Amino acid sequence: MKAALITGGTKGIGRALVSRFLDAGFRVFTCGSSFGSVEKLLAEISSPHLEAAVVDMAEKQEIKNWISNVLTEEPVIDVLINNAGRFIPGSVGEEEDGAFESMIATNLASAYHTTRALLPGMKARKKGHIFNICSTASIMAYTNGGSYCISKFGLLGMSKVLREELKESNIKVTAVLPGATLTDSWAGSHLPETRFMKPEDVADIIWATYSLSPSAVVEEILLRPVLGDIV
Repeated sequence: MKAALITGGTKGIGRALVSRFLDAGFRVFTCGSSFGSVEKLLAEISSPHLEAAVVDMAEKQEIKNWISNVLTEEPVIDVLINNAGRFIPGSVGEEEDGAFESMIATNLASAYHTTRALLPGMKARKKGHIFNICSTASIMAYTNGGSYCISKFGLLGMSKVLREELKESNIKVTAVLPGATLTDSWAGSHLPETRFMKPEDVADIIWATYSLSPSAVVEEILLRPVLGDIV
């Protein structure tokens, strides 16, 4: 049985990815930021192949401890999806103190540390696929996006670096740049659901990308609602 590790899998795109890979017969390891979110996920998805832990993805040591536990139980991780993230609105000059550190840690550093922990195994096997859930904010700056844009620009940059570094190791790297998706980040927007993409749309395109032949890789996936960005 193949295994996938998906960070931030208790809601939104992450939860859709957990369901998609479980349906495909994978063993899935994921995490959430609270006991409540993890318990809710395990109650809603009853599968012997799903394991979820409470992990603060802004904390390097918690990430390292979690990955160490996962690898003890499942030494071979075939797919890594760096999905954990958070959004705190505000401009660079006016956002709340600590927003920069929080979003850099959660949106960028978490992917860095998780990837580094899994790379030795992937390199040894010369096989693996890494997906980084970036954003349209990775390529398009917008007001009130402050440190979120900075962190997502950084994640796209990390994806490009990894792609070049890992070619010879036969490890695929895909950056995923979704536009407005119906997740908790848009709660209270008062826009109709039809204005957003569904989390399942993102999960489906990631699965399709993973399913390509070993000789092909999709380097970047850019998805937007049919009506375009919400500004």
